[in-house]
Amino acid sequence: MTRTHTVSSRRNPELAGARPAIHASGLRCRYGDYLAVDGVDLSVRPGELFALLGTNGAGKTTTVETLEGHRRADAGDISVLGRDPYRHRRQLAGQVSMVLQESGFTANLTAAETLRLWRHLNRGRTGPADPLADVDLSHRADVRVGQLSGGERRRLDLALAISTAPSVLFLDEPTTGMDPTSRERTWALLRNLVDSGCAVLLTTHYLEEAEELADHLAIMHKGRVAVAGTVAQVAASHAAKIGCALPAAIDAASLPRFDGDVSLMDDALTVRTTRLQADLHLLLNWANDNRLDLGQLTAAEASLREVFAAVQATDITTDTNGR
Repeated sequence: MTRTHTVSSRRNPELAGARPAIHASGLRCRYGDYLAVDGVDLSVRPGELFALLGTNGAGKTTTVETLEGHRRADAGDISVLGRDPYRHRRQLAGQVSMVLQESGFTANLTAAETLRLWRHLNRGRTGPADPLADVDLSHRADVRVGQLSGGERRRLDLALAISTAPSVLFLDEPTTGMDPTSRERTWALLRNLVDSGCAVLLTTHYLEEAEELADHLAIMHKGRVAVAGTVAQVAASHAAKIGCALPAAIDAASLPRFDGDVSLMDDALTVRTTRLQADLHLLLNWANDNRLDLGQLTAAEASLREVFAAVQATDITTDTNGR
């Protein structure tokens, strides 16, 4: 079953009803005649992690770059901490941190020197006492950045990002190159940041990362939001699956009338349904009434990977829950 998430307002009740820290309504971005982002709406509140996913060429990177203030929107209403991120980048400095795909660190500085330089450039914002320790990098503090592994550089990226105690954090593929232990530690750190009230916008190709961390998520396709909501809501937008092995004597005509689509091949029954509980109840009652043993019985909601694949395969691009 898809993991059920506790949304931020329940996890941190004092943040319930807070104005969005990141907001976009009707966001449109063009490159010449090409409309890369076509009316995107999203909202990230304090104490919430929002995962923005996208198929190739969906406009996800352009959307994030605009919210970060790297480019001006062509149309729509956007704000970060109540300000225009493009016009007020200086005012937002320190309050907003970013972990980009390419850090651009000076290779000859050590990790500790890089952190000191970053804190000097962001004076007035005091974060954790030892962010290198928070990302398990203290033992590499005196190693030059150019000698760090790819995963270690990502952890240094994150250490710098949290060193100013940001109110908003943009994360672009933050765990790329990390080993499983470092990834788990990063996830725990992000949960703590969100619990403290930070608003996090995450982009990732690791769908399990979005499933594990996101309070809300959106999948972009061809410039628009194709589906959005909590992980559970997004999973429910796609058919669940029931499967089992039937005795050889059973034919399709004797099966109950399921609400979902039925496939019976070589005694293997598959039911794809948007009413998982009802169709599973129907199957079990039918098996009991006919004194049948169902082999290899499984019932599962759609995974985020299945929803993503379905979005990738369609031209339909409508936001299903109005976020």
